[in-house]
Amino acid sequence: MKKINYWLPLWIAFGIAAGIFIGNIFAPLDYFSSRKVYAGNKKIDEVLGYISKSYVDTVNIDDLVERAIPSILSGLDPHSTYIPASEMKKNDELLNGHFSGIGVEFIVFNDTVAIVNIIPGGPSEAVGIQPFDRIVYVNDSLFTGIAQDKVFQKLRGQNNTKVKLGIKRASSPEIIDITVTRADVPVKSVNAAYMLTNNIGYIRISQFGSTTYNEFIGALAKLKSQGCNSFIIDLQQNTGGYLEAARRITQEFLSNGELIFYTEGRTYKRQNVFADGSGSCQKDQVLVLLDESSASASEVFSGAIQDNDRGLIVGRRSFGKGLVQNQFKFEDESAMRLTIARYHTPSGRCIQKEYEVGKSDSYNQDLVNRYLRGEFYNQDSIKMDNLPLFHTLSGRPVYGNDGIMPDVFVPRDTIGENSYSINIFNSGILREYAFTYSEKNKNYFKEHYNNWEDALQYIINQPLVNELVIYAEQKGVRRRPQLIEESRTLLKDHLEALILKNIYGDEAFYPVFQRNDYLLKKAVNLIEKGKATPEAIANEKYKNNK
Repeated sequence: MKKINYWLPLWIAFGIAAGIFIGNIFAPLDYFSSRKVYAGNKKIDEVLGYISKSYVDTVNIDDLVERAIPSILSGLDPHSTYIPASEMKKNDELLNGHFSGIGVEFIVFNDTVAIVNIIPGGPSEAVGIQPFDRIVYVNDSLFTGIAQDKVFQKLRGQNNTKVKLGIKRASSPEIIDITVTRADVPVKSVNAAYMLTNNIGYIRISQFGSTTYNEFIGALAKLKSQGCNSFIIDLQQNTGGYLEAARRITQEFLSNGELIFYTEGRTYKRQNVFADGSGSCQKDQVLVLLDESSASASEVFSGAIQDNDRGLIVGRRSFGKGLVQNQFKFEDESAMRLTIARYHTPSGRCIQKEYEVGKSDSYNQDLVNRYLRGEFYNQDSIKMDNLPLFHTLSGRPVYGNDGIMPDVFVPRDTIGENSYSINIFNSGILREYAFTYSEKNKNYFKEHYNNWEDALQYIINQPLVNELVIYAEQKGVRRRPQLIEESRTLLKDHLEALILKNIYGDEAFYPVFQRNDYLLKKAVNLIEKGKATPEAIANEKYKNNK
């Protein structure tokens, strides 16, 4: 018995060791039947660990994680997203108001990169690159027959890096070698600011980024110096951006203590955001243009103006994004944008449209469904019967849960749109012809006209549309006389705006491009009649937004 007692622990230890050894050999054959899989994050770790250890082929676990995170977030709301590191730089550039590159606007024309405009103050301007130059070599490699996305990859890059360009210029028979040092190039978010009448100013905001407020203040100062006391703020196609930028711009129009918006979430207590009374436009008429693509921060601004009876909302129902995202960056520079709260307009409404968790496809199809219902053309197609009812300060009815409903509905303008004009636009032929005409006539314009306004008086009498039709026919677009006449004004406005922009810069584009814009004319008419003042809005009531 003493011998048994002496050897027994050793035999037990040997048996345990042998069991572990044998288990390690055979366990992978029946892993899930022999081990408990832990819940939550431990389960994910277990899955990845087992794949790494036992999968039949070599697996890149990092790639699996990159694909898994979007799948996890897809089970939440449609705006909680994962942004890979490769895309974060592009996203940041858009909102930060700059990117690193050579500072040119270009088109790919006849398989060659042709420079349309030089961005003022950018690196290309500093080294003497000119509009209408062709880039035929990059770093001594032929640069023709290249897709547009590849052009961006080649011309953009890190600050202070150099790129050698081979430039073909009409005035020189030889290729000119120019080395450009890449630098920050500004990206404007306030695309236009000009006077529509003697006292009505127009400002177009394409997004709300880190530089938007400063750009907006500059636009206000410019217009006020020209006698502006009424503003049309164009937020069509503006999909949002930084909430802080929208707050600061909204504050320019509201009085002290007026609520701009509030946010609230499951773990985030309600936070009210008020105007502090420092705004420079508190007494001016304001009218906001919206369409079905206006979203997020655009809707914050519009909701505050509408609910405080501060101005008119004109156009079509907005997108309906009332969720607030917080961005969490990972070590590899990728990021997760997670919805943490809902924002509410001053009346208390959340304008987030309905969605089903995990069904982003149907959510993304909503604009198509609106179009098919005829909502872009007929206000009666908008169904508000089941939407929660709220009221503005003066008691006007407004509705939640489905975007911002306009005070004055204006249908989408389709004058001039037909199969011929759509083909001309989508094929890039109109832009190509405008570039060709601009290059051919640039010296004439510069010699005879000091500004675009004077040049416009000349160009409106030129047979541009007829020449465009001939050019398009040479490119394979069949001449269709009846459709051409239907779209003549539309084609003419686009052509003249692009040509003057190519020669005189961005400030020439919108005043010419929008001169026959039906929505803009409606907005001007409402302001001239005094319909955008708080007193008129309160008295009018705009019942049911009609």
